[in-house]
Amino acid sequence: MRRPYSKRRRLGLTLGLGLGLLVLLASGLIVMFFVELVELAMTPRRPFDAAAVPRAPDYADAAAWSSLPAGNHGPAAAMAALAELPATDPAATAADVFYVHPTTYIGGNWNGPVDDPSLNRATDMVATRIQASAFNSCCAVYAPRYRQSNGTAITHPSPSGQAALALAYGDVRAAFQFFLATYSRGRPFILAAHSQGSFLLRRLLVEEVAGRPLRDRLIAAYVIGTPVARQALAKEAPDLPVCATPTQTRCVISWNARGPGFKSGRLEFPGMREGEALRVCVNPLSFRDDEVPVSAEQNEGAVFLENQPPLRLVRFASAACHKGTLVVSELGQPPRDFMSRLLDRALGPGNYHPIEYQMYFVNLRHNAEARVAAYKSQPAPAP
Repeated sequence: MRRPYSKRRRLGLTLGLGLGLLVLLASGLIVMFFVELVELAMTPRRPFDAAAVPRAPDYADAAAWSSLPAGNHGPAAAMAALAELPATDPAATAADVFYVHPTTYIGGNWNGPVDDPSLNRATDMVATRIQASAFNSCCAVYAPRYRQSNGTAITHPSPSGQAALALAYGDVRAAFQFFLATYSRGRPFILAAHSQGSFLLRRLLVEEVAGRPLRDRLIAAYVIGTPVARQALAKEAPDLPVCATPTQTRCVISWNARGPGFKSGRLEFPGMREGEALRVCVNPLSFRDDEVPVSAEQNEGAVFLENQPPLRLVRFASAACHKGTLVVSELGQPPRDFMSRLLDRALGPGNYHPIEYQMYFVNLRHNAEARVAAYKSQPAPAP
């Protein structure tokens, strides 16, 4: 004969069931409001305070760079481990690349520090290693650290956000000037960036390159992963047109990759939302400024760090520009680690912003080589 439950035991069961229901309810709320919770966690609680910003980088110190070519310093040289994609000795290259990394800071302040070891490791691994390394066969790679702004400064513009972006831009400009004076010394160069880095690089192009003698040394600018309005570019930098062909030089390349029918979410560049001016979209498989679709058959290889060792995944993604967006209708299965899957969920299905370099890695690599070769074959501009 069973013994009846004691009051204590019944209370324990009741509390257990109650806690279980609370856990299920909390899990459901987290899933339902995941994007809002991510946004809330990212958003700084206080206004921008110029007196409380992180220490400024000293670009004379190698620690202020994510990658330098001297001694193959930094993660941009690491992808040379790919047997199919060997790097070139920086001393043998004819050009440089100045690369500005995307947002890797996810803290609650307006600007991230440049002397945080964990943040720098994240920058080196998930940005410089897999993006700037695309250029290590054509160029010596220079990649500065900078006091990057909180991501919400771009997705949700505000006076504090503008101040944070201005601080970040000041660092990028200082790094570029140091690069020109100390490292490049008259050599031709590529400018490349992604996401926040491209947001800042676009301003650098307008203020430091367009309409200046420096423009003659520019091979091309890969302003990837940020909306670049055609009309504004034509007005602000008329001597830096959109790259129309795969070997055109002194021009601008940009794309923003999304799936068919993608709907913009909360964590999106304002310029990607519906109703904005037509954006620049250069197809990363044909590298032409047109709306001719290119199938995944022409994709020479995607590269993802999540594959160990990194593999060259051919025919991985298609590409078709449509009204300023790069529409990806054919896509393999991107290998994504846990943190990458969280980012993908926050951005929404069909938002391929995090892998805009990786999907077209080998085509991008070969295009940079072709543009460097085209630049070298041109007669020197008249003094």
